[in-house]
Amino acid sequence: MSPSATSLAKGNNAGYFAIFRGVWRMNVGLFAELTAHDLALIAKHGAKRSYLKGTIVLSEGDESDCFYVINEGRVKVYASDDQGKEVILSLEGPGEYFGELALIDQNPRSASVVTLEDTCLTVVCRAEVEKCLSEYPQLAFKMMRPLVRRIRFLTRNVKNLALLDVYGRVARTLINLAREENGIGVIEQRLTHQDIANMVGASREMVSRIMKDLAVGGYIKIGKNRVIEIPGKLPLGY
Repeated sequence: MSPSATSLAKGNNAGYFAIFRGVWRMNVGLFAELTAHDLALIAKHGAKRSYLKGTIVLSEGDESDCFYVINEGRVKVYASDDQGKEVILSLEGPGEYFGELALIDQNPRSASVVTLEDTCLTVVCRAEVEKCLSEYPQLAFKMMRPLVRRIRFLTRNVKNLALLDVYGRVARTLINLAREENGIGVIEQRLTHQDIANMVGASREMVSRIMKDLAVGGYIKIGKNRVIEIPGKLPLGY
């Protein structure tokens, strides 16, 4: 799909999706070790694009060689199987980016991206990045180290997946999504129980039961606009 496109978006695979999502959510993307100056060297070669809420920016299976930096707005990154079952890999906001792996392997997109609100992106394609790396070869080494960490993380995630039940996956997801604020974990993304279910490869009913029990037990608090607070450590078992 062209970067300027503005069309509107109208069981057994749980393990695969959980592994896939775990790798995607790690804060060790291809550019994790680049400084603000490094990123500016790359981003200056890009072009800004504006997308309406509900626009499909990338579709799974697309041929594309660009990556995207979010200037304003929010997007959802997700994958689906042949039966149309969807899993949310991440929710990204300003300052974050997606699609960077296409700069290296030249394979079709492994996930889809849709805007959750009106969004402004900077689009940078492979030719511009290659030109930048030829001018600043030290950037290439900074980009390789995070890829090695992704492989190590994938190994650990396969182990965790084999050992964790649905509660364990929900708890780990909540912890990964939370940011610390005055000693309390806070998840500001407006997540539905179906969103969480799609993230962990479980049914909405099971997730709703777990979230209710955590709230009744005082382990989480659901605030205004579905903001989730985690006052302390979540229980080890369910």
